[in-house]
Order: sequence, then C-alpha cells, then structure tokens
Amino acid sequence: MASFKKATYLLFVLFFLGFFFSLYAETQRVRGKRMRGNRTEAHADSLAVDSLKGDSLHMDSLAVDSVGADSLALDTTSKKQPLDAPVIYEASDSIVFTKGGFAHLYGDGKVNYQNIELTSALITMNMDSSTVYARGVADTTGVEQGTPVFKDGETPYESKTMRYNFKTKKGFINNIVTQQGEGYVTSENAKKGADDEIYMTQGKYTTCDNKEHPHFYLKLSMAKVRPKKDVVFGPAQLVVEDVPLPIAVPFGFFPFSSSYSSGFIMPTYGDEMNRGFYLRDGGYYFAINDRVDLKVLGEIYTKGSWGLSAASNYNKRYKYSGYFNASYLVTKTGEKNMPDYAVSKDFRIQWSHRQDSKASPNSSFSASVNFATSSYDRSSLSSLYDPSAYSNNTKASSISYSRNFPEIGLNISSTFNITQNTRDSSVNMTLPDLNISLSRIYPFKRKKAAGDERWYEKISFQYTGALTNSVDTKDNLLFKTPFSKWKTGMKHTIPVEATFSLFKYINITPSFNYTERWYTRKVMQSYDEKTHEVVKDTINGFNRVYDYNMAVSMNTKLYGMYKPLFMKSKEIVIRHVVTPSVSYTYTPDFGKSRYGYYETYTYTDENGEVRMAEYSPYEGAPYSYPGKGVSQNVSFSLKNNLEMKMASDKDTTGYKKISLIDDLSGSLSYDIAQKRWSNLSLTARLKLTKNYTFNMNATFATYAYKFDENGNVVESDRTEWSYGRFGRFQGYSGSFSYTLNNDTFKKLFGKKDDEKKDKDKKDTDDEDEEETDDEMTQKNNSGTRKTENATLDPDGYLAFKLPWSLSLSYSYSIREDRTKQINIKTMRYPYSLTHSLNISGNIKMGSRWNVTYSSGYDFTSKEMSMTTVNITRDLHCFNMSCGLVFGPYTSYNFSIRANSAMLTDALKWDQRSNTGSQVTWY
Repeated sequence: MASFKKATYLLFVLFFLGFFFSLYAETQRVRGKRMRGNRTEAHADSLAVDSLKGDSLHMDSLAVDSVGADSLALDTTSKKQPLDAPVIYEASDSIVFTKGGFAHLYGDGKVNYQNIELTSALITMNMDSSTVYARGVADTTGVEQGTPVFKDGETPYESKTMRYNFKTKKGFINNIVTQQGEGYVTSENAKKGADDEIYMTQGKYTTCDNKEHPHFYLKLSMAKVRPKKDVVFGPAQLVVEDVPLPIAVPFGFFPFSSSYSSGFIMPTYGDEMNRGFYLRDGGYYFAINDRVDLKVLGEIYTKGSWGLSAASNYNKRYKYSGYFNASYLVTKTGEKNMPDYAVSKDFRIQWSHRQDSKASPNSSFSASVNFATSSYDRSSLSSLYDPSAYSNNTKASSISYSRNFPEIGLNISSTFNITQNTRDSSVNMTLPDLNISLSRIYPFKRKKAAGDERWYEKISFQYTGALTNSVDTKDNLLFKTPFSKWKTGMKHTIPVEATFSLFKYINITPSFNYTERWYTRKVMQSYDEKTHEVVKDTINGFNRVYDYNMAVSMNTKLYGMYKPLFMKSKEIVIRHVVTPSVSYTYTPDFGKSRYGYYETYTYTDENGEVRMAEYSPYEGAPYSYPGKGVSQNVSFSLKNNLEMKMASDKDTTGYKKISLIDDLSGSLSYDIAQKRWSNLSLTARLKLTKNYTFNMNATFATYAYKFDENGNVVESDRTEWSYGRFGRFQGYSGSFSYTLNNDTFKKLFGKKDDEKKDKDKKDTDDEDEEETDDEMTQKNNSGTRKTENATLDPDGYLAFKLPWSLSLSYSYSIREDRTKQINIKTMRYPYSLTHSLNISGNIKMGSRWNVTYSSGYDFTSKEMSMTTVNITRDLHCFNMSCGLVFGPYTSYNFSIRANSAMLTDALKWDQRSNTGSQVTWY
C-alpha cells in the first residue's frame, strides 16, 4: 500500500511540473512573437526571420501569374546574380513558357539543381527570380495525386505545396512529412532555412508508419529539425488514438545520428516489491573506434540496492571477434535493524571469443565464459523473470587454445574449464587440461621404396599425452584453496601396432599398449587403535604409475546377395554385410607388492578379530591406477548391415537404395584367467525415415542371482545359459520426437482430392504470387508496414490460415528395480519404467497474434513439469506480451511498449508478479 501511495504522489508531482513548464514556455513564446511582430526591416529577406506567422510567403504570387511580389524573388541589387549550376527540368506531359520568365511543367514534373531534386504533378518556375512553386493535382475522386517530393541530398520531404528559392536555398512548405531516424516528423507549416534546417509549427513526431493518421504521436507546438542530426522542440503533449493524455514535457530533444558515435543511454524505470522503485540500464556508450566499443550501465533502487555493469564488443576483420560483460550487484532486502534485513554482493563475468579461421590456420583460440556467484540469478531482474535462466542450476565456462605443427605431426591443445552448480554453490575448476598428440609414425618405412612393402615397414607407433590440474570447492573458497588440495597428474600413452593381411581377406592387427601416469602425491592409510579410525597421510613427491598390455585382433567382411522371387519388375536386390571380429588381450598382474600400487593395513573389528584391509595410495587420482590380477580377455563381436536396392523412376540413377537394418551388432568377451564371461551387449539402429533414426542399446547379464550366507542378493558363478535362459535383461532407454504442423498434418490426414486441386491451381497461383511479391518488395523498400495479401482456396473462397506447430518428445527408460523384493522362483527383480512426455509449439492466430507454449509430464512422479505460455500481440506501433509460468516457479508478467528502439523504454507499461512470495528457490 505504501508503494502505491508513493507512486501516486510521484505521478502527481511530475504532472504538475510538466503542466507548469509547458504553460510558462508557451507564454514566453507568445510574448517573443509579439515583440518580433512590431519590428519591420525594409529590403530584408522575410525568410531570415525565424517566425512562420510573419512570413511573406503566405501570399501566393502565382494567383496573379507573377512572382514579382513574392519576397523570395526580391533582389536588393540592381544586377541579377547568376546561379552556380544549370537548372535541369523535364515533364511527361508538357512544358509551357509564359512572359515574365515563367515555365509551367505539367505531368510528373522534375527539376534538378546541384544536389536538389523536386518532383511534382505541377511545377511553376520563375527563371528571373530563381523561384519554384509545386503542388499536386486532384483526381476525379478529389484525392490529390503527384504531391511534391523535395530531396536535398539524401533527405526527402513530402508535402502538399512548396515554394523554394534556388539562390537563397530557403522555402516554405505546407504539410511537410520527413523521416528522421526511426520516426516521422510532420507539420502543417514549415520553413526551410539556408543550412537545411526546418522550422515547424503545429508539428508531430511519431514512429508509426501511418503518417496520415498515426496511432500515437507527440504534439509539438514548435520544433527545429536538423536533418540526420537532431530535433529540438518546445512544449509537447502525448496523443494516443487522437486522445490527448495528461502527459506533457516543456521541451525535448531527439538525436538522429546515423554515424558511429558516443552518447547517453536512457534508463528504464519501474518498481519491484522487495527493492522499491528503480532506474535500470542507464549509462553511457563509448564509441572508442571501429574495432571496439564500451557500454557502462548502472541501476539504483529506492531501498538501497544498486549495481554496475560494463560490456564491450570487439571485432577485427579476418582476425577475431568477441564480447565481454562484467556486472556487480549489491542487493539489500528488508528493513534496517530488522531480523529480515540482508545484504548480498554478487558478480558475473561473461566472455565470448571466436578466432577467424583465416587468421591462423595452424592455431586457434576460443572462449566461452559464464561465471557468476550462486545467488546472482536470484538478485538480477534480468534473469529473475526468465524461466530458462532460474531453472538452470549448472553453468559451464571454458577457454581453449590449440596449436598444430604439421611439419612434425604434433598437436597441442589446452583447456581451462569451470563448472558451477548454483544449487549448492559447488565449483569444479580444471587449470589446465593439456593434451598432446603425435601423428602415427612408421619408423622402419623406407624413404625410397622399391618393390613390395616389407612386413616390418607396417609397424607404427603413436603418442598421446595429457596433463590435468583440478580442484573441487565452493565458489566463495575458489581463490582461497591451497595448491595442496589440487589434484595434479600427467598421462602418457604409446600404442605400437601393425596390420597384416591373411589369405587376402582377413586382417590381423597385433599391438602393444604402454601407459604411464605421473602423480605429485599419494595417500597412505593406517589404523589408529586409540581412536579406532583410519588415518590418512598425504605424501608429496613424484610418483610413477605404469602398466601395459598386448593384444591381437582379427576381422573380415562377408557379403551376401539375394534376389527375392516376388516383384521381379522392381529388380529388387538385397545385400547383407556381416563383419565378425575377435581379439585377444593379455594384461599382467600389476597388483604385486613390487609395483607398489596396492597397500594393506591391519585393524581390529568390533568382535576383536584382527583383519587386513587393502587399498591403493592412488585412489581418487585423475587417471586412476592399474587393475589387480592377470587378465586374458577374448572378445567377440558381430555386426550386420542389410540394404535393398530397387528400380525407381524418381531417382536419376534409375535405382533407389533403402536401408533395412543400418546396424545390428552384439559383443561378448571371456576372461581366460578369471574364467568369467562379460555381459552381452546388443545394439540396433534403424533408419525409419529421412529425418528419424531409431537407436536401441540393451545389456543382458550373463550370471544369475543367488543369496549369500547373509541373505543378500549377489551374482553367482553360474550363468543364465545353464538355466536355459538367454540372459538377464538389465535395461534399455531411448527417446522419440516428432513435430506436427500444418504441412505434416495435411500429409498424414489430408484428402488426396485437395492435394490434386492444389496441384492443378499451383501454376496460376505462382503467377499471382510473383506479382504480389514484386508489389510487396516495393512497399517494404519504401519503409511502410509489411502487410499480408488475402489468398483464396481452390474453390474461390477466402482461405483459412492458422499456422501452428506441436513438437512431441517422449523419453523412456526400463531398468531393474532393486529397491523392490526379488522373485524367489525366477530370481529376477521387477522392472520399473521411467518415462516422460514434453510438448512445445506455437499457434499464430492471424497476422498479429502469436502464442507459444511448452510443458511436460513425468509419468513416474505423476507431476507436471514447468509450464510456460507466452502470448504476443502486434499492435502496429506497440507490442503487447504476456508471459505465464506454472509449476515450481509460478509467476506472470504483462507488458505493453512501443516498437521503436528509441521509445521502447519510455513508452511502456509493465506489470509483474511478486517474486518474493511467488517464486520458490530450491
């Protein structure tokens, strides 16, 4: 209630001050006019007087077929001054010369002098006085056609009548219309000065392109226009739909600068219940040079909150481009000396950088930084009412650099990563994440080969290195975490292999893989008998952890062709490609004590028995550590591909290829040393349509469940196959999405007769559309509002159009639910289905209404996800929008504002929900 009273008092004070200054300015203007009316100067050009009321141009010299009495032609010298350039004139109908030096141009007359151009249906020139008069001609309906269009340089002026003097470059214009910047300036009476300035009375300024009858405008009592520079006006009042509003200003200024320049940025105003009235996004724009700029903005609230931000765009052609933004907020809520009083300080840094590919072909640098304190989105009004912003709990930032050395085949890339979770303010930072790779090298290959390639020349090796340094902490402790808490490691990988052919069709590849890790510390563990706790001791130093394995793989391809007995006219051929492969991998036992990768300690349990615990000093290391025990793994895999080719007249080759099964594969392995099978993995990929591919990945467990001595369910050593079962299905997940719109709906459910009618009428419609497109292009180039022409259906009636789209996304997951009881008879857990449906789309009702929506439903939790509905209405000069959010972050906002970028922050009305009571955070 208090905020409403404050707003009422503030509006009343502003209205009173505006009315007082407007009345005072009008009084001074009338007084000055009277004083200037008493002054008369003989032999002076009346256009030099800055008053439209006393201009001698009100006398139409053409009525007596002489311009001798016109003050524009008055010459105080006895000798006529010649023009600086020739006057070129033409007309489509006729040109009539009369005595006294008059020339009358009828029908699309055109006069050119230097950079001045005048076109009109009727133009009268006086060669002696260098004056010109132009007006339009009324047609049979009484509408004036061919009204004067005066163009001085690149600035055009439209009017009803015009008088102009080529020598003095002054003139008098009735009902002038000129476009300046985004808006239009009109006036009933205007006078053009020698320096191209225009003095107006009873003028209007509007951004509405309906110049004859604008939907809103500022009614200007007087104004001075400097084309492409600015407009300065006296007392003005806002008029909407011909209704004068009690909103007035004593004076005003509109800059029109088409060049790159610095200037002030007007703030936006409003109120927020927790922080009071505010002025936001006001500041100054610095046009530093053509490559970089700077925008400094600020915001202030009546209850003490404030903020500052600085944003800069930079761009160097063929080199790089980017954007940088830094903001700082101080948010104060509640009342001082009260329990609910709180002060929070937040900041955000955004940086985006992109290097042009032409700048350096062998190196690249890019950045995408979005770092902010965990409470920034809750404090900033820019993101407070944005559902996509406040529902996103994760922020990621990265800076990367890569360098390629093609001479030696070396590539080095480095990345700096930060991942934030605003829910618990946790931060994971990696500085740096370095990767080094060396292209494959054939050390035994001859430089000058002669004859067949020898077996040892096929031997090759490659090097890959990685360095990482990361830490997990909170955002307020990010710069306070000591280096000892960081996890540092380096990894080297060197694979050596060669590929040979056996019987020309079987490929055999033996390989040797060596991996070495470097760590800067290890953690030793011991058991404290006094405290009965495990004590960890961090030992800093260089630690080398390595392992290796040897492998050999074999694969080939089998092709099968089949011609079905049916549909022989289609020449159908089906091809089946089978790719079997088998590999053997041997890994030594790196769990022996001589490697030092595993340690033990003894402890006494609660029953008083002495037990031994095994651990690795490198647990939690960035690149882990080698496994324990000997491994002799034999892997099997089988891939299938099925394609069909058939004759088709639609394809240019005469045949059409159809993928029946893009991929159907399975893999299984057996460890000879451990005498244990792995799980069976199956993969299927089907191309159902051109735009949709069905993917499935499923896993079948090999070993069955059993109960241990404590009654817990564990995997046994007996396979499911021994029970006569294929395997225990562990789960599957997938998703499906499809978009419905007018076109797809018509293809699925439309009538063929309608399609035939549309096809028959297409030729005639194309001709009409070409003519319509040309007309629309001309209208759009002239700067008028874009309109849509009515279309007819095949039956000749007005076509009904309601563009819409509906996107459906369904995701599902089937998994064993081990939270439930197992079936003792089948020894299987029940399966649980987790699935959800998301929808989004839009409906365009007419050419001005548009509704967008998004929602979803979780079938497992039986809850709706966050639902948003946005409604927009194009009001020609204004835009109305309404946003509704349902779900965990319920809110609404309603806004009406001018479309013009210059007036959008001044002419607006916003209404939003109370974030303090409606928006629930975590």
